[in-house]
Amino acid sequence: MTSLMIQGTTSDAGKSIIVAGLCRLLKRNGISVAPFKPQNMSLNSAVTLDGGEIGRAQALQAIACGLELSTDFNPVLLKPSSDKDSQVIIHGKAISQLEATQFGNIKKLAFQSVLESYRRLTERYDVVLIEGAGSPAEVNLRQNDIANMGFAEEVDCPVIIVSDIDRGGVFAHLTGTLNILSASEQNRVKGFVINKFRGSLGLLQDGLDWLEDTTNKPVLGVLPYILNLKLDAEDALPINQTDSDFDTSNDSKKLINIKVIVLPRISNHTDFEPLAAIDEVKLTFVKEPRELIGADLVIIPGTKNVRADLDFLCENGWQPSIQTHCRYGGKLLGICGGYQMLGESISDHLDIENIAGESKGLGYLALQTDLKPNKDLKRVKGTFRLAGNIGKLQGYEIHCGRTLGKALERPFCEIQDQKGECYFDGCISDDGQILGTYLHGLFESAELTGAVLKWVTGKDHTTTDWQTIRSQELDRLADTLEQNLNIEMLMDLLALDKQQKQKVDLEDEKHV
Repeated sequence: MTSLMIQGTTSDAGKSIIVAGLCRLLKRNGISVAPFKPQNMSLNSAVTLDGGEIGRAQALQAIACGLELSTDFNPVLLKPSSDKDSQVIIHGKAISQLEATQFGNIKKLAFQSVLESYRRLTERYDVVLIEGAGSPAEVNLRQNDIANMGFAEEVDCPVIIVSDIDRGGVFAHLTGTLNILSASEQNRVKGFVINKFRGSLGLLQDGLDWLEDTTNKPVLGVLPYILNLKLDAEDALPINQTDSDFDTSNDSKKLINIKVIVLPRISNHTDFEPLAAIDEVKLTFVKEPRELIGADLVIIPGTKNVRADLDFLCENGWQPSIQTHCRYGGKLLGICGGYQMLGESISDHLDIENIAGESKGLGYLALQTDLKPNKDLKRVKGTFRLAGNIGKLQGYEIHCGRTLGKALERPFCEIQDQKGECYFDGCISDDGQILGTYLHGLFESAELTGAVLKWVTGKDHTTTDWQTIRSQELDRLADTLEQNLNIEMLMDLLALDKQQKQKVDLEDEKHV
């Protein structure tokens, strides 16, 4: 067994994507590999087959490895409930709520669980690719760090540091990060990767030479900016369409205008990335009520704090804009927390989401939701009925609510969870304009996505399974890494034996 840790100078520097690409590259070369992130903070999560919860990025990395999802890939997940506290999930299960002032206790609370997961992975796989969190240069968190150098020092693994040149200041980021580290941590850093470079590499060469001379560390590669990379995001949300990695050059030709309301505590916005990959769809994340004008479909997404985000909608003028949208024939979809908001009331008598009480819902569906302490974490499959269409679906549930009411007499789908329990989910309004469901991941199915688009427009549309797109994009990512990284040096860092190295070399020749 061997391991390698990818750390970044900042959040969203490219750690998750690089680990995913390396996972796919090693996997298709016949090497047994698994991803690992000791601690993740994200509101985008996935459900394992045994009913655990892990970060969405580790789910993508597991898929890149061809593995079933496991809580060992991400033993500690922090899900912020507000600016001041987070839910702590260890080995897939929520165990406590931690205020920001108590984050220093996370090492005592969770490090043993992290090490247990890591050791299990090292016993099962030849290579473990580890993703850091944020930056190793966060000196205020250093004493209780379990996500970056604190972990690397404990398990004695080499580190590569990646930085995003598209943000600017890449040489300052890399040298500054290195200088803040202790001597032993600096020795652990075996090289740098520069991510998202645009233009001629020759223009960067003087800077690369300076960086290597100054730090005595090699640059293992410069990765180009990959336009229109259709892969699940870890946490960053493309608020402005021009800031998205999706190619928007053909927006004027797109026929279906879908707008997702950006809630303050929006979760699992990765639900909508399959929609953005459809040629006919223009997907926009909107922050102002006036931006709903022109929408064919408005989506109220999931949220980590449903009553607080419901208050946000009511206090910031969203209700009149949503009502106008519906009055003129637009469709409205609520997912998970958004589904709960569409009802008549949401009760939290047990202080599940910080403040006990009851909130009046938006009132579009005759439903009442009561928040419960035990979170439903399920993988499901089943059959949907929508606007005369009947078909197959699959998805997953992550919620604390129990929803009842007359509207459930018109269910959206009949499903079965991983334990074999069968039940109905969601509902459709009497006029067919409004749909609510607890299910995440719906648009990964081409059949269901096509039915939703037909519900919106009344026309048939061509769609592709997200799993197919994702697999193709993972291969494209792996190809990019293979062409732009020093693979021989990486193999040396991974300490693969001679036979494994020869196997990788042969596969490289096939891809040339």
